[in-house]
Amino acid sequence: MSKILEQENPLVDIRNLKQYFSINVGPFQRKPLKAVDDVSFSIRRGETLGLVGESGCGKTTVGRTILHLYKPTAGEVVFDGRPIETPADIRYLRKKATMVFQDPYSSLNPRMTVSDIIGEPLDIHKAYANKAERQEQILELMDRVGLNSEHAARYAHEFSGGQRQRIGIARALALHPEFIVCDEPVSALDVSIQAQVINMFVELQQQLGLTYLFIAHDILVVRHISNRIAVMYLGKMVELADSKEIYEHPLHPYTRSLMSAVPQPDPKVARASHRIVLSGDIPSPLNAPSGCPFRTRCAYARECCAESVPEFQEVEKGHFVACHRIKEL
Repeated sequence: MSKILEQENPLVDIRNLKQYFSINVGPFQRKPLKAVDDVSFSIRRGETLGLVGESGCGKTTVGRTILHLYKPTAGEVVFDGRPIETPADIRYLRKKATMVFQDPYSSLNPRMTVSDIIGEPLDIHKAYANKAERQEQILELMDRVGLNSEHAARYAHEFSGGQRQRIGIARALALHPEFIVCDEPVSALDVSIQAQVINMFVELQQQLGLTYLFIAHDILVVRHISNRIAVMYLGKMVELADSKEIYEHPLHPYTRSLMSAVPQPDPKVARASHRIVLSGDIPSPLNAPSGCPFRTRCAYARECCAESVPEFQEVEKGHFVACHRIKEL
């Protein structure tokens, strides 16, 4: 992991971000699905922030909303001190920030050659003077992610999943971005290939000074690459802390459950560890419970948990938790 330079001004600052989708629930009836509900966090320059949680908790929506692939319902995205509001702001952001998508099979156009896929951001932003310079940049990007120059004229279907994801990473690097949203970039790959791609992300960060928001559901992968880890549940942030701190001393009941499910390589430690099994299923974001979103599955829930949403507060230096009963726990 790259060394973080402590700075007062973060590269990415997310303030009270909301992303609601209007869903048809009956004849002439619509209801807001609160995919992201009042989420705030910041990412320092050169840092990797891991974002974890169950499927459907809003992780991917956070990443896409930051890049304005979805227009935020409310809240503010500030990039390098500049609020992203107008079309000009969004165009500025798209040059400085980009995304590596989860599925390397559906995120690449099957009708385009590798050269055209990687060169598309260069074409859109007119980032070259002539065709020779364009081709030179494409071959340089391919080399950086471990692809051969003879691959340039081939199509995406001719490659393995790991190679396709490398193509996607090369495309993301085309405009020399400062910030990359990595949306579960290894979950669709074989385990043997995952380590190669993760190590490549680490090397690219060290070489290019990149900043990552790394979205995943595999705690071990996130811990390996992240400086800090944020945990989401049902559209809300429930815990945020240094990766070692959150792995060894989780405070929120949901985070404790997640950490208890991580496999232990040592048999003695595995036998001594206590698995915290949650009861019930995750509620639908369309019919989220009142108050604390986790209270329907929490063993510590009390009446106060149903009355109001817990504040996301700093309980220790750099350790934020949203829980009414955190002092008692």
